[in-house]
Amino acid sequence: MILRMLSLLLKPLSLMSLSATHCLGSLLGRLMFVFMPQSKRLIINNLKQSHLFNDELSLKQAVRLNIIESGKSILETFAIWQKSEQEVLTLIQQTQGWSDVDTAVQAGKGVIFLTPHLGCFEITSIYYGSLHPITVLFRAPKMKWILPFIEKGRTRTGVTLAEANTSGVRKLMQALKKGEAIGILPDQIPSAGEGEWAPFFGKSAYTMTLASKLANKTGAAVIIVFGERLPKGKGFIVHCKRLEDGAIATPALLNKAIEQQIQQHPTQYLWNYPRYKVRRHALDNDTIIQDTSNN
Repeated sequence: MILRMLSLLLKPLSLMSLSATHCLGSLLGRLMFVFMPQSKRLIINNLKQSHLFNDELSLKQAVRLNIIESGKSILETFAIWQKSEQEVLTLIQQTQGWSDVDTAVQAGKGVIFLTPHLGCFEITSIYYGSLHPITVLFRAPKMKWILPFIEKGRTRTGVTLAEANTSGVRKLMQALKKGEAIGILPDQIPSAGEGEWAPFFGKSAYTMTLASKLANKTGAAVIIVFGERLPKGKGFIVHCKRLEDGAIATPALLNKAIEQQIQQHPTQYLWNYPRYKVRRHALDNDTIIQDTSNN
């Protein structure tokens, strides 16, 4: 019943053009900036911490642009979840670095896609899943009633979801063993016991160890990817870059790779994400990976 109500409520977004969706998203971002001071402070503080904008004018402009991009991100996500797969795929204008993906797939050792909270991170798995199978790790929301809506929106042809728990990590390992791809949000805050403290733009952030351990354990190709949001609702460009072997061998190296990605389009990063906090409830990834490797 709730799933149906949400679908009906958000149905208009699926009927709107991306340009109109982003126009409304820009307005939403501005309203958030006014009525959500805590989010505003977080964006300002995180952008200052990044040192990507070293004078007050450029920082002020970056904050303004980022809040607009954040609003676009929210509404485009709901729109993508409501649109058909074919409609979503038409939004992708081009890909860059896809030869790296083809080479990795042909090698047959599995592919680990790292998708930071940059640009449109919902669209990349849908695009890859239209071509090859991929298992995507996700963290279930605290509001359980919205979970069916998220699962319905993200599950597409070739895309399998794996919840961030013991069973989900096993799914990731099984997919890699079959030479398939997996998707991970590498800058998502791990639960206590699942990460290590590592520098992120000059400040210690609790960083997941799972991505590094999976890469070290399986020898799978590691590709960092993001969907660049084009201006005026013109669509997206999917950028892919294969990282060298050992490039994410530690959480510190993982954060360095994420930083380099963000620096390409810093105003499209989700700076209102509380990157420097710690979650509760530990999950022993070492044990999980050891167990699944013996199955």
